[in-house]
Amino acid sequence: MAGLIGKKIGMTSIFSAEGKNIPCTLVETGPCVVTQVKTVEKDGYAAVQLGFGERKEKHTTSALMGHFKKAGVAPKHKLAEFHGFDNELALGAELKADFFAEGEFVDVTGRTIGKGFQGVVKRHGFGGVGGQTHGQHNRLRAPGSMGACSFPSRVFKGKRLGGRMGNAQVKIKNLQVVRVLADKNLVVIKGSVPGPKGSILKIEK
Repeated sequence: MAGLIGKKIGMTSIFSAEGKNIPCTLVETGPCVVTQVKTVEKDGYAAVQLGFGERKEKHTTSALMGHFKKAGVAPKHKLAEFHGFDNELALGAELKADFFAEGEFVDVTGRTIGKGFQGVVKRHGFGGVGGQTHGQHNRLRAPGSMGACSFPSRVFKGKRLGGRMGNAQVKIKNLQVVRVLADKNLVVIKGSVPGPKGSILKIEK
């Protein structure tokens, strides 16, 4: 769907007309620049590639520099493809926060906060193994029995164990746009969105 690339600024809260306190997320949504227009005849599918954020030339590869020069734009930090725009967009065209309207609903995609290697109690909500008696010692937060005995003499695939937690791509659907601050390129979205402050988001109508 059509949308923009944005950056999570942080969270705040606003009051509705009824006096209800609404938790919201501030997202900087632009300006996004059209860096490539893909067509069915040439690329096999129709899409618009947008660029967001600034990148220094010395940190940009030669291939990307040629890509940006062809579009006539400065190097961009993040690129993403969207489709379903109502009107045709030309190379170098800018899209800003007023692309969204107050009251409409959007889908927000981002990467969740990484929490590193975590055990089963935090990662899967295990209750731990009993109390501190009967020689339990320091194994209170251990996963306990794995379920396998003499057969098949191994742990089944898919067993909930410790491992890396977070840092996964997540899409949250049907979040409402509460306000659009076009002069500051900010969109106020009701509720929370994935990722820490400063993370890059993909916002689709």
